[in-house]
Amino acid sequence: MPGEDPRNAGKAVSGGRNDSSNRRFSLRGKRVWRQFAARLVGSTAILPVTTLVALAQEAPKKAIASIGTVEVIQLAVSVGVMGAALISAIVLIRERQRTAAENAQLRTRIADVNASLQRSEALLNLRDQRIVVWTSENKKPEIIGSLPLDTGAPDDRAAFLAFGRWLMPRSAAALEHGLAALREKGTGFELVAETQTGAPIEIHGRKSAAHALVRFLSLSETQRSQARLKLENQRLAAEHETLLGLCNALNMPLWLRSADGRLKWVNRAYAEAVEVADPDEAVRKEKEFLGSQSLDAISDQHKAHAVFEQTLSTVIEGDRRKFTVTDFSGSEGSAGLACDVSAIETVREEYERTVRSHADTLDQLNTAVAIFDTDQKLRFFNQAFQKLWSLDTAFLHSGPDHAMLLDRLRSEGKLAEQPEWRRWKDTLLSAYRSLEPQEHWWHLPDGKTIRVVANPQPKGGVTWVFENLTEKIDLESRYQTAVRVQGETLDNLAEGVAVFGPDGRLRLSNPAFATLWGLDPDTILPNSHVSVVRDLCDRRAKDSPWNGFVAAITGFDDERRDRHGQTELNSGSVLRYAVIHLPNGQVMTTFVDVTDSVNVERALKDKNEALLRSDQLKNEFVQHVSYELRSPLTNIIGFTELLSLPATGPLSTRQREYVEHIGSSSSVLLTIVNDILDLATVDAGIMQLEISEVQVDRAISSAAELVAERLQEHAIKLEINAATAPASFHGDEVRVRQILYNLLINAANYAPESSTVTLTCRQTAGGIEFSVHDDGPGMPPDVLDLVFHRFESRVNGGRRRGAGLGLSIVKSFVELHGGSVRIETGKGKGTTVVCVFPDQPSGVREAAE
Repeated sequence: MPGEDPRNAGKAVSGGRNDSSNRRFSLRGKRVWRQFAARLVGSTAILPVTTLVALAQEAPKKAIASIGTVEVIQLAVSVGVMGAALISAIVLIRERQRTAAENAQLRTRIADVNASLQRSEALLNLRDQRIVVWTSENKKPEIIGSLPLDTGAPDDRAAFLAFGRWLMPRSAAALEHGLAALREKGTGFELVAETQTGAPIEIHGRKSAAHALVRFLSLSETQRSQARLKLENQRLAAEHETLLGLCNALNMPLWLRSADGRLKWVNRAYAEAVEVADPDEAVRKEKEFLGSQSLDAISDQHKAHAVFEQTLSTVIEGDRRKFTVTDFSGSEGSAGLACDVSAIETVREEYERTVRSHADTLDQLNTAVAIFDTDQKLRFFNQAFQKLWSLDTAFLHSGPDHAMLLDRLRSEGKLAEQPEWRRWKDTLLSAYRSLEPQEHWWHLPDGKTIRVVANPQPKGGVTWVFENLTEKIDLESRYQTAVRVQGETLDNLAEGVAVFGPDGRLRLSNPAFATLWGLDPDTILPNSHVSVVRDLCDRRAKDSPWNGFVAAITGFDDERRDRHGQTELNSGSVLRYAVIHLPNGQVMTTFVDVTDSVNVERALKDKNEALLRSDQLKNEFVQHVSYELRSPLTNIIGFTELLSLPATGPLSTRQREYVEHIGSSSSVLLTIVNDILDLATVDAGIMQLEISEVQVDRAISSAAELVAERLQEHAIKLEINAATAPASFHGDEVRVRQILYNLLINAANYAPESSTVTLTCRQTAGGIEFSVHDDGPGMPPDVLDLVFHRFESRVNGGRRRGAGLGLSIVKSFVELHGGSVRIETGKGKGTTVVCVFPDQPSGVREAAE
């Protein structure tokens, strides 16, 4: 073509030559390959593999010279494929030949296995065994064969595999345990199991490479008997092992002895109690837990009884403890058990002490308490319960039934009649079935009101509390009545009352309070503060005490003490007040109008002052007159004695009688004057006793001499009893002699003619006692009340009427000594005046008027 490059044209020509040569090579290669393949195929049945490989290697060499690269590659691929196909065909032919030979052998073996299988199935399907097979793939087990109906084994597959439903629990547990060991560890087992119908069967477990088999065998009668014995032996062995394990685990010493009494077995607690390392050592060393006396007691008891049960003491680790020992003796030995009850005994003793203490405490209560047990039997009652119902103690101690007790109380009329007695009683006894306390109120026929509380106990039974509220209700009623009465009384009292609380607020007041203070009742209201009341009252009093009241009421006065006083109002009224602290912190103020009393008191004071002045004038007059009388009396007595002397001159009989009469009368008058002076001195409080040691004999003899003449005039004897008198005592000897003289003169005046006056002196626990007795007519009660009054002179059977000062002087002088005077008299008994002097005078005392 015009315009082309000559070089490209050359390439195209060259390319054309190459394409044609390639086509020629390809045709020649194909022919050579076909010839080679034909030869190869024709000789495959004869030539060996090595020859074929050599031909395959030779063919390419011959063709290489005449073929190109592409044809060589194609030829190599074709040769490889054909070779592989050839080899595969050869291998396949040989494998078929081997397989045919093996199939023939397997058919022979399968026939043998089928025959064996038929024989095995015939044997397995007998009704005396059943086999369970588990594969290694953990599939569902296969069951072969069956068991007789009398074994109780179910035919159903699922029911059979549920061993616990048709085997006894112990056998089922043993089988499950053996199966677990068989399937997990390959451990075989053999056991005799018992069905729930009581039939024994044997169970064998085996493990193969791929299966786990369990065989259940039914037994013949002989085998069953042996199996039952074996089962019983297994059971007994297991129970024996369990019992030994339990006994060894018990924290109580336990021992077994042989027939000769030697230890055969002990538990761990026994070994610890006898302080050895283990039980075997205790048996070997024959360590006894109990002492010899306890062992002898057990041995003696076993001679009569097989069982010994008693609480014994023994020493454990240095401490003596109590054990409840139970020992059983059999034909082949004995067994014993000891339970430590030391703590229990301690608790029991403490419990018994507590129960006794509670019982003693309940017996001291005034509230009746009764405790019934779960059977409604009386188990405890206190004295208040017995007194409340007045029941026989023996009957209560017999533990009567609660219903019986109620019926008895009803029959004795101690319970009120109920319209429906049975229903009422059932309602009451329902407390034994209740969990909550119940409360009842009983109104008894005798007027008592009883609050009955039934308290159920946690462990059964009921505690009944009978509270006698009669007095409480009566007191409450009386209290309410008293409150109302007090309210009415306060409202009607003339005395003003105001009560303030701890907060200073007015709690209550009566109308008299407002009236006395001239207050408007509307201004005195409850809860008014004391400061408000003070402001109202201060304006109405001259010297108001309300500041002190405020301090006492509000607590600013530290001393809670009652106080009394008097205040005058502007109106002239005088009020006497009292501040009284009540126990509950309240303060009560009371006001009384004492205006009239004050006026009367003032008048009485004026009159009393006038009387005192007149009494003083009287005493001064008596002293003055007595003193003035003593001087002329002394002169009269002196001149009378002078006239009686022979030196004065002879006197006629009549003159001498006159002179003696003048002397005796003057002496009596002097005595009266002296007595008046003594009493005036006593009244003035200026008499002083001259205390010294008084000789008893001398004082009695002096007084007796002074009255001897008076006694002789009437033939009266004086009897002196001083055997038990002390030799002396402390007192004023002059006044003691004066006391005895007055007592003897008084007795001589009333003693009958030719009678005896007795003067007795003796030592007593209270001091020294002087008594003068006469057999006169005695003193009537009206005279006895006035006998010690001054100038009370009555004849009353006496010979002379005196001035009435003798016994007054006696009483005054004895009381000055610190002693006492009493008179013992009666009609037909005479009169005895007793004066008691203390051993040591307590000092001068003021005489009674």
